[in-house]
Amino acid sequence: MKPGDRIILGIDPGTLVMGYGLLHVLNSKPEVLGIGVLKLEKYDDHALRLKKIFERVSGLIDEYKPDELAIEAPFFGKNVQSMLKLGRAQGVAIAAALSRNIPITEYSPKKIKMSITGNGNASKEQVAAMLHSTLGIKSSHDYLDATDALGAALCHHYQGRGLQSKSKSYSGWAAFLSDNPKRKV
Repeated sequence: MKPGDRIILGIDPGTLVMGYGLLHVLNSKPEVLGIGVLKLEKYDDHALRLKKIFERVSGLIDEYKPDELAIEAPFFGKNVQSMLKLGRAQGVAIAAALSRNIPITEYSPKKIKMSITGNGNASKEQVAAMLHSTLGIKSSHDYLDATDALGAALCHHYQGRGLQSKSKSYSGWAAFLSDNPKRKV
């Protein structure tokens, strides 16, 4: 790769649908490499869903060789069980990246929306529409999780290295656990 050339993998974690998007950034110009979803609702076993997430993220890493992972942080909702499952899905995606020594950066949904649309309370449809306008991707209601993931990757690109204000990057699993002791299962 040339200087100023990097690939960013964005992940929107979920236990029913996980979105992913890949950006190739060359000389500060982002171009979409791939976008898609992993549908998991057909699996009844939560542990099997987590395994599928790990395998898919690992496969994307092996195929595209990203330099960095940008992942959407779980949001705080009213259903504690849903939050726990979402946190596990995020943790498995992070573990896949860290197992391959890929630095990860976590962004809040509000930060991603603000970065893409200028409105931290934007809807998934508004994020998709802005990505359609900015990157020329097709907007589809079937792929809103994928456009959210691509939004995480583009947000990471916009933030630049070392400029994250409320985001944190980790170079390994030990560093991540050191800063997040409550994430240990």
